[in-house]
Amino acid sequence: MRRRDFIKLVAGSAAARPLAARAQQPSLPVIGYLNASSAQGAAKQLAAFHKGLGEGGYNEGRNVAIEYRWAESQFGRLPAMMADLVHRQVAVIAATTTPAALAAKAAATTIPVVFETASDPVRLGLVPSLNRPGGNVTGITSLSVEMGPKRLELLHELIPTARVIGLLVNEADTALAKSQLRAVQSAANTLGLELQVVNAGSEHDFDAAFDKLTELRAGGLVISAENVFTRGMEQLAKLTVRHSVPAIFYYREFAAAGGLASYGPDITESYRMAGIYVARILKGEKPSELPVQQVTKFELYLNLKTANALGINVPLPLSGRADEVFE
Repeated sequence: MRRRDFIKLVAGSAAARPLAARAQQPSLPVIGYLNASSAQGAAKQLAAFHKGLGEGGYNEGRNVAIEYRWAESQFGRLPAMMADLVHRQVAVIAATTTPAALAAKAAATTIPVVFETASDPVRLGLVPSLNRPGGNVTGITSLSVEMGPKRLELLHELIPTARVIGLLVNEADTALAKSQLRAVQSAANTLGLELQVVNAGSEHDFDAAFDKLTELRAGGLVISAENVFTRGMEQLAKLTVRHSVPAIFYYREFAAAGGLASYGPDITESYRMAGIYVARILKGEKPSELPVQQVTKFELYLNLKTANALGINVPLPLSGRADEVFE
């Protein structure tokens, strides 16, 4: 072989080696992320999920890829989105929010699923047991629905003379609405209160819902733990002030925006824990061997400025229990 041809052969081989090496590198594992809300509405929760992933050793774009599917509160889109993730054969599915969790449970029979739900996953049929989930599904519950009775009790403590209390639900989110109604109705019966259910499926329904509350002469309002209300909590807080309706929700931001009170689990902790579980499954652990975890941190927020405007005297023991008071 002539020297010039030999140099060309060596140079060509050297140039090809990086390409071959890249071709031999394994592709990144892919997480399917399914959520009933929107990327904008669930930005804080998504950041917490990424934090959990990072704690487990995974960072998007570096050693894992994520396929996002947002239903924008159109729950009917979830089955098709889920089917697409199954077709793409993602490594694990993070089904955050209750409607997404139910869609994932129905569609994924072999792909590992980590859910995040505000309700009881056993009652929803997601797992047969919290300690022994079995199968391919496990996850995190904040049990926010189960906090509905506690929110009603706190509201009753703040406005003990009110006999008619409204419960704002999104009837399109069937499973969550029914669970919430059942739990809060039982508590209302115990307290001797009349519970009136008002429906709102989107932010466009909020004004009509408050008109209905006025018609029903509701002396207070419990807002159920659903995505549409989370996304529109600042709008809801303003409406409660405008209509002089003492109300309680479960996010701090509601009380900060003018709502009377907020009580519930730290939802960002729920998403962080889901991210950790996804990382553990990517490392080889089986969902069937990971017990469903529950968020145990609960927070109470009170807005004294709103209380004063509504003529409500907040009991000193209650304000003393608050994690934060807005004045």
